[in-house]
Amino acid sequence: MTLFIPFASSGFGLNLNLFETNILNWAVVIFGLYKFLPNFLGSMLERRRKTILVDLEDAESRLKDATSDLEKAKFELSSAEQKALKIRADAQARAEAIRLESEKRTVEEMARIKQGAASDLNSEASRVSSQLRREAARLAIAKALNALPEKLNAQSQSDILTKSINNMGIN
Repeated sequence: MTLFIPFASSGFGLNLNLFETNILNWAVVIFGLYKFLPNFLGSMLERRRKTILVDLEDAESRLKDATSDLEKAKFELSSAEQKALKIRADAQARAEAIRLESEKRTVEEMARIKQGAASDLNSEASRVSSQLRREAARLAIAKALNALPEKLNAQSQSDILTKSINNMGIN
């Protein structure tokens, strides 16, 4: 039995024959899905939900571990940077101390060398001066001895002796 309700010449109609329209087949399929699908799909969905929860808990645990490892690594990095800065500062201070010590030793060595050179120069000048004095005295004595016989006669020798005795206080 077909019921046809015309709607303004559009050709639309309703078929109420149960066997032609497969309503019984659809009812059986829908009832089966309603009855069995929740248990089958529910257990699958429950297993999947539990798996997802376990995965989420595992991910959260790994996130916490990674976060704590990151904090530890940041602390160790900060500590290492502080140690590096301290080592750098110590090295610079040591280099400066070595440079100052080297400069001090160089200045002291230069002063010692200069003092030694001045001492050598003074001693050489003193030796040369002494040698020149001796030579000058020797030449003066030689010249005086050469000139003395010409200038000293018997009368002048007697006068010199008398003056020398009078100067001494002996008459």
